Amino acid sequence: MTSNDATAPSGSRTLSRRQWIQGTLGALAGTAMVPAAARTLLATPKGAPLNPPRYCLNTSTIRGANSEVGLVDQIRIAAEAGYDAIEPWLRDINRFKDEGGSVRDLGQQIADAGLAVPSAIGFARWAVDNTDERAAGLEEARRDMATLAAIGGTRLAAPPVGLTDQRYGDLLTLAERYATLLELGTEFGVVPQLEVWGFSQTFQRLGEVAFVAVESGRPDACILPDVYHLYKGGSSLEGLLYLNGASIHVFHLNDYPAEPPRESISDADRVFPGDGVAPFDRLREILSAIGFNGTFSLELFNRTYWTRDPLEVAREGLRKMKAVTGDPA
Repeated sequence: MTSNDATAPSGSRTLSRRQWIQGTLGALAGTAMVPAAARTLLATPKGAPLNPPRYCLNTSTIRGANSEVGLVDQIRIAAEAGYDAIEPWLRDINRFKDEGGSVRDLGQQIADAGLAVPSAIGFARWAVDNTDERAAGLEEARRDMATLAAIGGTRLAAPPVGLTDQRYGDLLTLAERYATLLELGTEFGVVPQLEVWGFSQTFQRLGEVAFVAVESGRPDACILPDVYHLYKGGSSLEGLLYLNGASIHVFHLNDYPAEPPRESISDADRVFPGDGVAPFDRLREILSAIGFNGTFSLELFNRTYWTRDPLEVAREGLRKMKAVTGDPA
């Protein structure tokens, strides 16, 4: 009992204690229900830039529908445009190998261009039910990881290939399969990233992907989000507040127009960041609050852009990425 309690009438003392207890419990409950990142967000200045930004060119942005721009040119363009990194597709690397190219020489070209390889795109069927098909998918992932390691790559996209036409309800089984894929990656120093695919019936939502990452029980589990795919799948950006920024190494950056509507919008409708209606101010605030310190990768499939000069497209994409991330450079 405080001195104030001793001098106050008994009725007011009871009311005061009740009010204090209710107020305290209310504050604690409110704090428990809000993720730490959300509380941090309240103190984050609006418009604050992400620091330090790193920019990557996903080669789908410039390679064209039939890979008209070869891998060597993709590397040259990314470097000339001013990117820090490149995100190649394994199908392009394998084509380069099939045509007699040396993977080690390719890695040296990338290094000489001053580029990192923080991620690459592959389509191994690691998550499917069929045992033989999944074993073949893991063997494909093994080859992809070995190739990626040879060029200095560190991460590989792990989308739900083979499960896109069904809503797979057994997420715990997918978590076990993802853990197996992560374990395979340790052999090569390559980390597979669970990729959100908004058009897919499985991994359509951020929450599904987060569940599988958490329940894999692996400290190296990570998620590859995408501005377009979060929108396409119906996930709110607010869900990112429940993630630790350290679990996101690469974030696919792009934008989407107001039309066509979400239900019918497709990959080909993606546009440069800032040219659509995505809420980039809010995204920047959230990523800053959760401590995201990874790489932004520009991933587009816009056929109009494919008809333009690829270096011009790459430069415009980098300029617009910097604009939406608040980079003054």
